Amino acid sequence: MSLDGLVLHAVVHELQSCVGGRINKIHQPNENDVVLQIRAQGQNLKLLLSANPTYPRVQLTEQATLNPLDAPMFCMLLRKHCESGIIEAVEQVGLERVVRLTVRHRDELGDMSVKVILIEIMGRHSNIILLDPASDTILDGIHHVTPAISSYRIVMPGSTYVSPPEQNKLNPLAVDEDAFERAMGGEGKDDAFASLKPEQKLVASFSGLSPLVAKELVHRSASGGGLWPAFQALMAAVREQRYEPVIVEQQDTGKMFFSITQLTHLAGQVKAYASPSACLEHFYGDKAERDTVKQRVSDLLRFIQNEINKNVKKLEKLQETIEESKDADKHRILGELLTASLHLIKKGDREVETINYYDEHQASITIALDPLLNPSENAQRYFKKYTKLKNSTAIVTEQILQTHQELDYLATLQLQLSVASLSDIEEIRDELMEQGYVRDRAKKQRKKKKKDKPSLACYTSSEGIAIYVGKNNTQNEYLTNRLAAATDTWLHTKDIPGSHVVIRGEGFSEKTLHEAAQLAAYFSQAKNSSRVPVDYTAIRHVHKPSGAKPGFVIYVNQKTLFVTPDEEQIKGMPVSIK
Repeated sequence: MSLDGLVLHAVVHELQSCVGGRINKIHQPNENDVVLQIRAQGQNLKLLLSANPTYPRVQLTEQATLNPLDAPMFCMLLRKHCESGIIEAVEQVGLERVVRLTVRHRDELGDMSVKVILIEIMGRHSNIILLDPASDTILDGIHHVTPAISSYRIVMPGSTYVSPPEQNKLNPLAVDEDAFERAMGGEGKDDAFASLKPEQKLVASFSGLSPLVAKELVHRSASGGGLWPAFQALMAAVREQRYEPVIVEQQDTGKMFFSITQLTHLAGQVKAYASPSACLEHFYGDKAERDTVKQRVSDLLRFIQNEINKNVKKLEKLQETIEESKDADKHRILGELLTASLHLIKKGDREVETINYYDEHQASITIALDPLLNPSENAQRYFKKYTKLKNSTAIVTEQILQTHQELDYLATLQLQLSVASLSDIEEIRDELMEQGYVRDRAKKQRKKKKKDKPSLACYTSSEGIAIYVGKNNTQNEYLTNRLAAATDTWLHTKDIPGSHVVIRGEGFSEKTLHEAAQLAAYFSQAKNSSRVPVDYTAIRHVHKPSGAKPGFVIYVNQKTLFVTPDEEQIKGMPVSIK
C-alpha cells in the first residue's frame, strides 16, 4: 500500500491547520466514509476520514459528496458527541497508520467533554472509532468487529479499546547510524532475516516504510554512499517537514504510484502536488468514486436486466400469438363448413368428414369436434376462435409496439447507468420509482427531496459556444423541455439510445456542430463505433408525446451527419457542471 506511515505523517502535519477549528457539520456519504466540515483559521475545510477496505485514507478534500437523506446511526452518534466541537489535536501514533483526532465538545447538559476519533488505516480491516479517552471505552465504530470475527480486538459499543498488535519495529525518525546498522544486520531477528533483500529488511525493521519507499531508498543507495546516507537524508526531510508529494504514472502499464518523496526508481510521467491531500485527492478520488458508483449501480443494472429478460420473453409470446392469428380465416372456414354439414353430425362425434367447398378441387376434409357439444355449438366454437384471433391481432400488434418501446427505454437506462456519477444514479433511481418499477421503501419515513433543476454537464466548443449534455432521462427532460430555447439546436444519435445534446444560441459554425455531434455519439450506445449517425434539428421541432416515457421525444425537419467518437478530443474539451 502506497499510503504508508511516512505519507500519513505528512498528512497529519498538513492537518495541523485544523487544530483549533470548529466542526460545523458531519456527514457520512456511504458505509465507509465520514466527512467533517471544519471552520479553521478563517477558511472552510472538508476533512475526509475513510475506512474504505480498498482505499482507506485521511485527507482534506474538495470533492462534493452525495449524502443520504437519513443519516446512518454512526453519523448521528458523531454529530451528538463532536458536532460544534473544537479539534484540540491531530496526532499520529508513532509512524503507524493510526490517526487520533481529539475533540472538545459541550454536551447537552452544558458540561465540557473530550472525545477521540480514531482512524485506523489497515487495508480491509480499516475502521473509524469514536472513543471516550477517559475510560478507553468505544462508543461505536463505523465497522463493527464482533468476538466471532476477532477475539483479540472487539469494536462494539461499550467494549474497551485495544490498540492494533505491536509490530516491534523501530521508529525510523529516531534511529542513529549504529541502531540502523544493527537493525539491518539482523540483531534480534531469526536466521531467515539474513536471506531477505535490502528493501525487505527495511520494511521488516522500520515502521512506516512501504515496499515502495524501501525500493526507492535502495535505488538511491546504488548511486553511491550506501544505504544509511540515503535513509538518513529522507528521514531528515521528514523530520523537517520537507515533503515532495508526487504521482508517477508508468506509460507501459498505466499503473500509478504516489509518495511524499521523489520516486526516482520508477520510469514514467511524474506530477508534483502542492500538498499531500492534493496528491491523495488525485490518486484516490476517482478510484473510490468509481467503486462506490459500481456498488450502487449493480443492483439497478441487475433489476433492469431482469426487466429486459421479462420483456424479451413477453415479445416472444406476442409473436407466437401473431403467428396463430394468421390462421384466423382457417377457423372461420371450418365453422362455415360445419354449419353447412350440421345434418351429418350428432352429439358425441369426435370428427366429421365433409366436402371443402373452398378448395378448388372440392376435396374432402376432416374436422375435429368436441364430443360434449352439439353440432351447432361445435360450429360456434370455430367462429368464436376466428373472432378472438382476429380481434387479438390489433391488440397484440399494439402490445408488440409498446414492448419494443419498453426495451428501448430499458436499454437507454442501461447506457445511462454505464456512465453515471453518484448524483446521476440517484436521479435514475428516483425515475424508476416515479415510473412504478421499484418501490421507495423509505417513502413513509421521509419526505423525498426533489430538485427542480438537475445539474447538467456543460461543454465549451472551440468557438466558446456552450454545449449541454444530459446524462440521464431526468436531465434530458429538463434540458430539452425546459432549459433549451426555441432557436437552440438539438442533437441525438439516430435510432440509437443516447444523451440529448443542445447547442445554446445561434451563429455557430460547422466545427461546433461537429463537436456537439461527437458528444452525442460518445454518450450513446454507439460510443465505440465509427461513422455514427447523429440527427440534429431546431429545438422547436422536438416534442414529447403525451404519456411517453421520460426522455422519449419525436422530432421533424432533422438533418443527419456521421461522426466517429474521439475520446481524447472529448476529454480535452472544457467542461463544467451547471
